[in-house]
Amino acid sequence: MSAPRGQFSSNFGFLMAAAGSAVGLGNIWGFPTNVAANGGAAFVVIYLVLAFLLAYPVLMAELAIGRYARSNMVKALREISPGPVSRAAGTLTGLGGILVASLILSFYAIVAGWMVAHLADPVATLVGAKEAAAWMTGDSTARNFTFTAIFSGFTMLIIASGVEKGIERWSTLLMPSLILLLLLLIVYVLAQPGAFQGLEAYLIPDFSKLSPELLLSAMGQAFFSLSLGVGTMLIYGSYLSKQESLPRLGALVTLIDVGIAFTAGLLILPAMYVAQEAGTQIFSEAGDLIAGPGLILQVLPALFDSMGTTGLFVAIAFFALMSIASLTSSISMLEVPVAFSIESLGLKRKPATLMMGLIIFLISTVIIFNFDSLFGLVISISTEYGQPLLGVALCIFAGWIWRRDQLLMEMQEGHEGIENTLFWKIWPWYVRIVCPLLILAAFAQTVL
Repeated sequence: MSAPRGQFSSNFGFLMAAAGSAVGLGNIWGFPTNVAANGGAAFVVIYLVLAFLLAYPVLMAELAIGRYARSNMVKALREISPGPVSRAAGTLTGLGGILVASLILSFYAIVAGWMVAHLADPVATLVGAKEAAAWMTGDSTARNFTFTAIFSGFTMLIIASGVEKGIERWSTLLMPSLILLLLLLIVYVLAQPGAFQGLEAYLIPDFSKLSPELLLSAMGQAFFSLSLGVGTMLIYGSYLSKQESLPRLGALVTLIDVGIAFTAGLLILPAMYVAQEAGTQIFSEAGDLIAGPGLILQVLPALFDSMGTTGLFVAIAFFALMSIASLTSSISMLEVPVAFSIESLGLKRKPATLMMGLIIFLISTVIIFNFDSLFGLVISISTEYGQPLLGVALCIFAGWIWRRDQLLMEMQEGHEGIENTLFWKIWPWYVRIVCPLLILAAFAQTVL
């Protein structure tokens, strides 16, 4: 007998959980440097438009399927499938989503462990534990294993507590904390020499850099930033009350996600130019701004080191921000396989969390001990191939396989008269035809 399903107790709880899932490390370190390299404010405008032209419609498909079926990804896709062939396809797609979510979490937990280690580093320095601090920032297998285990343990503790007492409670605590830390750091960094040069790179448009490749890059950023395709939003949708309007909630989640991504740029780009002012190299040999782990683990720590004792407190605030962003995303990813274990395998929540959490941690461990050969490969398989193809599959299920009358009835829950709105006149055919083509275009650009 499976455990009873949970449910979000409020709109705010769902919004914080869904926004937390969407707001991760990629928003904070990837989006700002992507903007600076692709025309500044011109890229921001295109990204904002595409977030609603591509990401929002797919988000709506996931939320609608999840709330209608009230179950995990496998059972949900089978539930909306009318025949044996489509049910078999639903099973394969659902299992694929669980696998890809688990693979993403397996490497994400390693990167998140780096954030926790760098959070502990200035604390250790303040109390005089210099050897421990040096070990935390060293690139050793033992360090990676230890902090991946710590981060994975935190994630499992939250998921084991359930939807309302775990996911919702922690999301409503962590997301406001993330926003507050982000704003405080922005205020501090903007007061430093060189900050306004970074603001110019971020906010002044350079339309000469506009190109088809830039459009596809913005499209991919919009789609992936909302953690679509792997069932996280489908699962969160399954915990929503029938009294809520899905189009309104989906729009709010999209606005919060792009808003935080944009706000992160007001911190990261100025901080990079402050670091350059302090003598740190912020451009690669190819002339591009350093992004990704190199930005977070090399450029900004060098800036913090140049600030003396003040830099230790700024580093604590910054890596607390990064650790919170990591955690709010990781709990949504772990919930995907845990929900399947509870509802399809009949496990209680705590044993299901322990089992799936340990399996994913085991995959992380294999990656850690074979880092050079596996880390990039797992990222490529899961995010460059798995996620977009699953996104296309979800559009096909929502647009082609699910009966239109059932879809309309689900959308009418919490939004009476939606059949007369502009949303219903556009969204069904848009998610059926336009979204799969846009995702495949971004996928082709990434792969080819």
